Amino acid sequence: MSLRIALFGQAAFGRETLERVRANGHEVVGVFAPPDSGRPDPLAERATELGIPLVRRRFYRRKSGEPIAAALDEYAALGADLNLLASVQVFLPREITDAPRHQSLCFHPSLLPRFRGGAALQWQIILGERETGVSIFVPDDGVDTGPVVVQKGGVEIGPSETTATLFFDKLQPLGIEALVEATELVASGRARPEKQDESRATTQGLVDDVVAAIPLAAPAHEIDRLVRGCDPQPGAFLRLAGKPVRLFDAALEPARESAEAGTVLACDAAGLLIALRGGSLRVKRVRGDAGKEAAADFARRVGLEPGQRFASGA
Repeated sequence: MSLRIALFGQAAFGRETLERVRANGHEVVGVFAPPDSGRPDPLAERATELGIPLVRRRFYRRKSGEPIAAALDEYAALGADLNLLASVQVFLPREITDAPRHQSLCFHPSLLPRFRGGAALQWQIILGERETGVSIFVPDDGVDTGPVVVQKGGVEIGPSETTATLFFDKLQPLGIEALVEATELVASGRARPEKQDESRATTQGLVDDVVAAIPLAAPAHEIDRLVRGCDPQPGAFLRLAGKPVRLFDAALEPARESAEAGTVLACDAAGLLIALRGGSLRVKRVRGDAGKEAAADFARRVGLEPGQRFASGA
């Protein structure tokens, strides 16, 4: 059965989902994407090329939780059979998610019910998970609590994985496959959403600067996971002369010498080497007071030399 689909999403994830469901014979009757923020959005550009009605909206609910009337009107005009939420970063009101006869399908980058919430990717790395996957579920009133239609696991979280590599290299392509598969199950009447097991549920908060502040008293392997989990956002940080310095493109190395945690062991073309408890951290890029730059350039600019010491972020 061909479905009339309203697609909510952005970037390459949304664009590829658009192409795949159209190739399967479904009609995308409308695309909802956030406004551009510095660069054109691939999903919005493709919708425009295809002449699909496009809505650029950042929010669908007021701070009070009340739906924005204009957003409901824009959506209602489409007459969709199914909504697809392809890596959506805002909450949609139930007046939208429940409106189609087949309701909505939403992508989430974890094996629900574990790692619910908007920072699932970051926390899986920070807490040392070794394997993950994706879930496609039907949204309800909770945060990632609805019944699951499709789940795909077996994805290794490697020892050098960052939030960016985990998503773009592994979970995004798998998530698109899962969302398209779930769409076909709905279209054929074979979808059987399964209630989540609340006894296994975990929910983590957002990864903000409270989380991203690096505690130098922690073991090297925990700091390494924190740095990778906060890459690219918000960037785990130490302090130099009281100012935050965020660390990116980092790798854990064996301890080189006995030095207090936070001590700079090397500043060269390979980046900064920072002593930790039980290891050392090689950092290739940082973001300080002048934006993101190569760690070697930062060291030259601020006069950072071996023997100087970073302080904990908090």
